[in-house]
Amino acid sequence: MSLSQGRNLFVTPGPSVIPDRVLNAMHRAAPNIYEGDLVDMTDRILDNLRKVARTSGDPTIYISNGHGVWEAALHNVLQAGDKVLCLSTGTFGSGWADVATAMGIEVELLDFGSSKSFNADRVADALRADQGKFKAILATHTDTSTSITNDIAALRKAIDDTGHHALLMVDCIASLGCEQFEMDAWGVDVMVAACQKGLMVPPGIAFTFHNTKAAQVSENTIRTSPYWNWTLRTNPDVFYMRFNGTPPTHHIFGLDEALKMLVDEEGLDNVWARHTKQAQAIWAAIDIWAEAGAIRCNIQNIADRSSAVTTVVSDTIDLSPLHEWCKDTAGLTLGVGIGFGEYEPNQIFRIGHMGHMNPVMLLGALSTIEAGLNALQIPHGRGAIEAAGRVLAS
Repeated sequence: MSLSQGRNLFVTPGPSVIPDRVLNAMHRAAPNIYEGDLVDMTDRILDNLRKVARTSGDPTIYISNGHGVWEAALHNVLQAGDKVLCLSTGTFGSGWADVATAMGIEVELLDFGSSKSFNADRVADALRADQGKFKAILATHTDTSTSITNDIAALRKAIDDTGHHALLMVDCIASLGCEQFEMDAWGVDVMVAACQKGLMVPPGIAFTFHNTKAAQVSENTIRTSPYWNWTLRTNPDVFYMRFNGTPPTHHIFGLDEALKMLVDEEGLDNVWARHTKQAQAIWAAIDIWAEAGAIRCNIQNIADRSSAVTTVVSDTIDLSPLHEWCKDTAGLTLGVGIGFGEYEPNQIFRIGHMGHMNPVMLLGALSTIEAGLNALQIPHGRGAIEAAGRVLAS
């Protein structure tokens, strides 16, 4: 028997929960796409995107998903035959490397496994051995497959300590609007993100951000795609060139409302603090469940854990029945497992705690998971929900 006759809850790590305010902002007739409110709204969005990324650099908006802006970023500063160093702590780090390889870029992959963050000393050693051939370093801030968050400031220091000239390019698709990210202060030259996670908008638009150094490199790069070319979008002669054609009107309406919520109302420091507190509550629950040995957080070192998504693994059992029980009986959809290392997808579930979430949703999700553990007789420690509540109350 299904008990799910109310509103279902998705805790997938993107698309995240869309606020009613965002949905309502999108629920309107098509606007004039040549002048008027849409033009002013886009300018406001670009200013707010700079604030979220903590940069004075240039954001560009693409009708795309995250994979598309991987390609866009590469296309603007690299060309076939160039060499890059790609740092991987999960599926999405190596995924960006695969896109580069497909574009004819030579990739050296530095794989740090699926349970720990980057080691800055290893990066520095690779840069010293490279003798200046790397044109760019590709890094993922938070990898949604493993839920590892990497120290980008330490990575920049490793680059600077070796005197290497490579561009630092960072994937913030999972982290932007959830975890502290300081594009300018951390010396990031190019950053990519998307709308469907911390920015709380349905999938469909994605972004690149670049600084002056990246713009200068781009001027000397042979670009064959007018669509991915960020120069035309950054400095358009007419409005439609910001999108290389018809703008994604209703995504713009939704994004404008979401950025008002994040930047103007809650404030970015509070957004980060909220995500940290909610992540700590989830970890407290999972770490107690883990006492029985059946499931645990993939990441043991708390400093390496993401405040946007938590990956849970089992060394001993198939977690597919738990996915099914939560969804079919209780109306809770967990994030699917993306296989990595020694773990198959059925040994994994993920909890997305990004974007539009509060303690009611968080504790409801954790209580439902615990009910599923009980129903399926999966061994787990007791007192997890109380532990999560204590964190939220502290």
